[in-house]
Amino acid sequence: MKPRSLRRRATAAIAAVAAFAALTATQAQAQTQTQTQAAPAQDVVTPATKFYVDPHSKAAGQALVDFRNGDFANAANMARLASWPQADWFTEGTPGEVRVEVNRLVRKARWVDRTPVLVAYNVPGRDCTQYSSGGAASSAAYRQWIDAFAAGIGDNKAVVVVEPDGLALLPKDCGPTVDPTGELTATRIADLEYAVRTLKAKPRTAVYLDAGNVLWRSVGDMAQRLLDAGVEHSDGFALNVSNTHPTDHNARYGTWIAKCMWFATEGPEYARGHADWCATQYYSPAAPNDGAPGNAVDSADPTTWRWTDAWFDQNVGTPATDALHHFVIDTSRNGLGAWTPEPGKYTGDPEIWCNAPGRGLGARPTADTGVPLVDAYLWIKIPGESDGSCTRNTGGTIDPEYGIVDPPAGTWWADQVHSLARNAAPRLTFNR
Repeated sequence: MKPRSLRRRATAAIAAVAAFAALTATQAQAQTQTQTQAAPAQDVVTPATKFYVDPHSKAAGQALVDFRNGDFANAANMARLASWPQADWFTEGTPGEVRVEVNRLVRKARWVDRTPVLVAYNVPGRDCTQYSSGGAASSAAYRQWIDAFAAGIGDNKAVVVVEPDGLALLPKDCGPTVDPTGELTATRIADLEYAVRTLKAKPRTAVYLDAGNVLWRSVGDMAQRLLDAGVEHSDGFALNVSNTHPTDHNARYGTWIAKCMWFATEGPEYARGHADWCATQYYSPAAPNDGAPGNAVDSADPTTWRWTDAWFDQNVGTPATDALHHFVIDTSRNGLGAWTPEPGKYTGDPEIWCNAPGRGLGARPTADTGVPLVDAYLWIKIPGESDGSCTRNTGGTIDPEYGIVDPPAGTWWADQVHSLARNAAPRLTFNR
């Protein structure tokens, strides 16, 4: 047989393997769809929930590109990656357009009896003026967009993560001149509550309001922001979206937030309205705080977080799991934990969250986490999509970690996704 024929056959076979890998998870239970459709509707994520895998994802396409280029090792990794569920982001468009696109996705997931994960990311003034800035033109336009988003879901199953960074990065956090009267911040909080209420009104939709990550807002600050934005109308909150902090660190942080919200709303009478009294990842009144090593909370040293645990044990105790807000954690890039730049390399903010080099895929997406308050590990940030043209505050346009101008936010970056897959922890396998 001629070499060219062999190559054609090999390419066709490998393409079939890649397609199969992407379809495996979504079609495995299609034959039981008739029976499962008769089951009662569920409006929360349970350990039995299976998430939708897009057979035409960017990773599946990259697998074929790699195969055709003869890069079989990366192609195999991309086929493995493509077999796992990832979120779909909705970031723009008219109300009519978003309704159609959302409905198309939830119907595809319904046909294989899986639950899609969607991200609503269009709040006005999002991301301040940083790499992912943008959003709807006004509060009224945003609410129309959310109405259409919810209409697109209809009575179908869906998990929606609401506005990554939208609550952790309020207009008042963007700089002293951005929101001097507080009006923009009040509008943002009201818009987020509107989104939560509107989406949660759908009978089979689970809604998680984004709450930043473990090394951003303090526990009490984020607990109060969540309460202000109507988290009580949702299924809970989301952590670590597009970030690399370890899963167990975020799980601890999320548990503190959940307990802090309970403390400030359902706890002792004297604590009502006082989320600001909660111990945090930065400080705990339960610690001696006497200057001796280990006797104060250090956000960079989780062994000192025992003092935060101690405060919650003393002041909150152990409320029932169903009395606390649950949460989901983005594990799409945190397999190796957060990136720490070389000491002294940067004089300004090194943007450790922005296209962090040398990272790896983390825990596989699942709703069976074994952690009482963690409803799911999800790949919310799409592995392989750039965070933006990071500069590490060097004043230039080149990212010194890569020696190039990074692709704009949301752009597919093959080199990055190959690295994430190679460095996956645990090792990347096919989703069966």
